Amino acid sequence: MPSTTAITVQQLSRLIGLPGAPVIVDVRIDEDYDADPRLLPASHRRNFKTVSAWANDLAGSQVAVVCQKGQKLSQGVAAWLRHEGIAAESLGGGFEAWRDAGGPLVRADKIPSRDEKGRTVWVTRARPKVDRIACPWLIRRFIDPDAVFLFVEPAEVPAVADRFQAVPFDIDNVFWSHRGERCTFDTMIEEFGLQSQALDRLATIVRAADTARLDLVPQAAGFLAASLGLSRMFRDDLEQLEAGTMLYDAFFRWCRDATDETHNWPGGAKPS
Repeated sequence: MPSTTAITVQQLSRLIGLPGAPVIVDVRIDEDYDADPRLLPASHRRNFKTVSAWANDLAGSQVAVVCQKGQKLSQGVAAWLRHEGIAAESLGGGFEAWRDAGGPLVRADKIPSRDEKGRTVWVTRARPKVDRIACPWLIRRFIDPDAVFLFVEPAEVPAVADRFQAVPFDIDNVFWSHRGERCTFDTMIEEFGLQSQALDRLATIVRAADTARLDLVPQAAGFLAASLGLSRMFRDDLEQLEAGTMLYDAFFRWCRDATDETHNWPGGAKPS
């Protein structure tokens, strides 16, 4: 009989990258983590020994707890969280089951250092169109759900990065930027080690729209039109980011689940 306090690899994989994904807490011991220093997407590490101290940080959240094999550590932490009134499940089979099933993993060494509140901080040019919406979407869905994004005048990006310990992206002469014909979104997928057919499909659409190569995929022109339309609907870049996030959520779901689906009038008849 399936456990009522565990989530399976298959169930969790269907939630990864979506706005309703649970908060993923990695409680592997250092020895296991050091042997494979990768993380499930958007997860963060916590010390299982101090769960009573940090449990309240997760109040109101749906939580999935991951240890090496899905045994005592994750089950114990999940049980403690449930004691605190938090909806928590352990991942069946743990990190090993996720890895062996080919689930996407993030290279932890590529994640920037965090601020005093545990957030990564990024800075880029104001008035985003495609890549500067795509990258924040990727970061919040797969790397750091609490990431902070600063949009400033192009000439001020390096200085703001220095003064506010922020990571610059999508500008010239920085690590997180275009490389050849590939855009910053491609760079992030590659550097974080994210292996996902859906993300690769989305990356082609983003690249085509961002680099004006609309012949690469048929979805590119419509994607660019929607992106440019959003850029004209909002003066505030953060409001635009929030609105654009839904666009990327929708395209990610299409890339993952709906590429074979067509939509026709019932019976093939034309409406009168």
